[in-house]
Amino acid sequence: MQKVILAIDDEPNNLNLLLQVMRDKYRLVFANSGAKGLELAERIRPDLILLDIMMPGLDGYAVCRRLKADARLSHIPVIFLTAMTSTEDEAHGFDAGAVDYVQKPISVPILLRRVATHLSLVHLNDVARARREAVYMLGEAGHYNDNDTGAHIWRMAAYACTLARTLGWPAERIEQLELAAPLHDTGKIGVPSEILKAPRALTKEEWVLMRRHTEIGAQILQNGNGEIFVMARDVALSHHERWDGAGYPHGLRGAAIPEAARLVAVADVFDALTMQRPYKTAWSLPDTCAHILAGAGQHFDPEMVAAFEAALPELLRIKGEWNSPPDGTGLPS
Repeated sequence: MQKVILAIDDEPNNLNLLLQVMRDKYRLVFANSGAKGLELAERIRPDLILLDIMMPGLDGYAVCRRLKADARLSHIPVIFLTAMTSTEDEAHGFDAGAVDYVQKPISVPILLRRVATHLSLVHLNDVARARREAVYMLGEAGHYNDNDTGAHIWRMAAYACTLARTLGWPAERIEQLELAAPLHDTGKIGVPSEILKAPRALTKEEWVLMRRHTEIGAQILQNGNGEIFVMARDVALSHHERWDGAGYPHGLRGAAIPEAARLVAVADVFDALTMQRPYKTAWSLPDTCAHILAGAGQHFDPEMVAAFEAALPELLRIKGEWNSPPDGTGLPS
């Protein structure tokens, strides 16, 4: 399906040139004024806009600022086509929200390559957005039959990312953790709801079934090939392993436990202890912190516990945002 490009220019010759060089690749729509361009942009929602700057009435800068101020249109990339060549003019265009700046007289090969590049970036952004939405839905699915609120997985992920930053993880890996951590309990979708919702301590037999959520989650996530899903599988499978080897499902010990799982283990316990559940009251902050600090070298990786202690003020700030948001929804604003 051809991409739709809106060209806004008050000079007919310029619009005719664009038609001649682009009509075989794209569907072109034209406007001869800024006001008409805004009207068409709202009506057809083009994939990209080519915008002249020097026009009577609304100039290109004003048009671009209005596009970027409209939530329905702000995602559309704008490329300025102009004879204005000073550095100040170019900076002004980027400040207005344009993604690129092509000088007149137009070099056709350069224009076509710039347009193709920015349309490709839009596609990549759409793919990234779809992937993030899919992760959100999969994370929520893991708690569909659970008494845990959906906020738990996102709040816990925020804690985990804070610990990762404290540990000096690179930004790209923290972004992966932000999406991988909420999938830690995906396997609960395979645990009977009467066990997940039991308002009491579980029996020995029920605990056997509950512990299977780690392996079920790993099985669900194992077909994902991207780095996010590789990390998510490690976290789902190993976030209940213990530093001393007494955890489950495989009794891994120390550094044999994936680092992301060791980190999520601390964030998960901090959130679980401080929140009220049908089968328990919320622990106080001093009791929770004492429990985690005492678990260094036994339940938890000592390095992760040190990061927890260092990051505690930021963790409490995040907790406050999630628990008492201005809009009262239970989600951060």
